[in-house]
Amino acid sequence: MTTADSSPEPCPSEPPDEAARHASARTARAAALAEDYVEIIADLLERDAEARPTDIARRLGVTHATAIKTIGRLKRDGLAHSKPYRGVFLTEAGHELARRVRARHQTVVAFLAALGVPADVAEQDAEGIEHHVSAETLAAFERFLSERGRTP
Repeated sequence: MTTADSSPEPCPSEPPDEAARHASARTARAAALAEDYVEIIADLLERDAEARPTDIARRLGVTHATAIKTIGRLKRDGLAHSKPYRGVFLTEAGHELARRVRARHQTVVAFLAALGVPADVAEQDAEGIEHHVSAETLAAFERFLSERGRTP
């Protein structure tokens, strides 16, 4: 309450770790985006021996400008490189990230399928889960599958 004689009461402060949680969520979203891009680039390179920004944009359902901007971030982060008048290529680090993302995706899909989730739904759901599942949870998924004689 404020009066002419007093100063405003301070606003209750936010929990000290709230900003850290929000920063962590933004970082996770950026990492998920990079993972989607390297996975698509790896797929295109394997299938067509070329990953053009136009094809990447089409596969991800984004504009060409958005794809170019994100590819620039991948280059800055050492995950990709490009050649004039050619497509985008993954660095060794980019290939390794794509391999890890694919393996994680396969584990999540196999886990969901083992629970009885239909294949098409498991594939769709895995696209979101794969980026946010912790190493501990992923290991539990793998143990669950191993105990039932299933492999991703």
